[in-house]
Amino acid sequence: MAADLSKASTMDETSDEPPTSAVLLDSCHFSQVIFNNVEKFYVPGRDVTCCYTLTQNIGPRGKDWVGIFPVGWKTVREYYTFIWAPLPNDTAAQQQIQFKAYYLPKDDKDYQFCYVDQDGVVRGASVPFQFKAETEDDILVVTTQGEVEEVELQNKNLRKENEELKASCASLQKQNTDLQEELKKTQELQNKLESLRSNTEKLKLELNSLEKENKDLKELDGSRKAELQQLKEQIRNVTSDKADLETKLKTALEYMEQLQSQVLNCKKEVENLSRVDHDKTEQLESLKEENRQLRSARTEEQQNLMKKLEEKKCLFQILHGKKKEVDAENQNLREENELLKRLLQSAEVSSFPGFSRARAPTPARQQGFLLFGNPYAAAGANLEAEAAGLGSLRKCPMCDEVFPKHIEASQYEAHMQSHLLECPVCSETFEKSNKQVFDDHVFCHDLE
Repeated sequence: MAADLSKASTMDETSDEPPTSAVLLDSCHFSQVIFNNVEKFYVPGRDVTCCYTLTQNIGPRGKDWVGIFPVGWKTVREYYTFIWAPLPNDTAAQQQIQFKAYYLPKDDKDYQFCYVDQDGVVRGASVPFQFKAETEDDILVVTTQGEVEEVELQNKNLRKENEELKASCASLQKQNTDLQEELKKTQELQNKLESLRSNTEKLKLELNSLEKENKDLKELDGSRKAELQQLKEQIRNVTSDKADLETKLKTALEYMEQLQSQVLNCKKEVENLSRVDHDKTEQLESLKEENRQLRSARTEEQQNLMKKLEEKKCLFQILHGKKKEVDAENQNLREENELLKRLLQSAEVSSFPGFSRARAPTPARQQGFLLFGNPYAAAGANLEAEAAGLGSLRKCPMCDEVFPKHIEASQYEAHMQSHLLECPVCSETFEKSNKQVFDDHVFCHDLE
């Protein structure tokens, strides 16, 4: 209750609440303001002087304040009383304020000074102190009876004086109460006077600002007159330019109408071209489909030709194998004929010498050097001739024309090339019998 009364009294004195916030203790900066000469005890009923030093880490502002807080406070809203911190001079870092005894705590709890800026952040805190009356140590005094009587007499006189002092004190307390009421009224008047002075200073500043603004407006008025004259001249020029532009605009509108007519004609041409392009696109798609079908047919035809070629190769290999077998058999027969020949000659020499000499020049030995001829020579010769004929021939797959084996490869390839047409774009080949397919293929390249 006393704290609430103190806050109310301080608010009446300063006519404003201090800026506070819900900033907690651990986010404050206690080393930016240092409190000096803080006593451990302050006597209740007396004014308290608070001295502090502002460091370089703080910039004082008009709404900074110094409050008395109970030890263990959590937020800056728990102050007991406060005083606005005066703004320091340019050279003075040491500051001093005085708390009036009327607004100070009346209990003996621990308190401390705290410096709070206008953002509600604590920038410095003092060591704890108490509001406690001075105490005298008890003294043991040994006196005589006479001194006791004298002391009792003095005590009697002192009691009488005490009664008188009590009466005087009551009168003084009444006077003090009246004086405090008058002091409170005086402080209120002083606060109002300070407010009026502040308002006066503000009005003076506003008056100086208005005078300066008025001076600037006068100078601006002179320049505006010159600008107005220039604008009038520009308006005359613009009027003249406007007439020229109207003439040009009329000509431009006529030209625009002509362009619009041309644009309409162009749109019609574009529509016609679009239709033609659409037709061409459809024709191209049709040609592509036909080309795809032709390619498929050509691929199938090539596959059939390759099958035929493979069959002929197989037949050639079979005949070649038979020829080798016949050649081997002929070789065996020749060796047998040689053996028979030698045996026959030796028999003729030993048994029929006269007949052998008479029959020597006969040409019958040309038949494999056998006397009565080789019975297998005719069959072997026919098979050898057939195999040699098949192995030594080349047949054109296009026109079935047959070429001997000893013909040059360039002549055979030239004959084959005469049956083909080669695409000049992709080098794909077509038979001359498919001339239409070749032309459609080349046309598709042109469309791409």
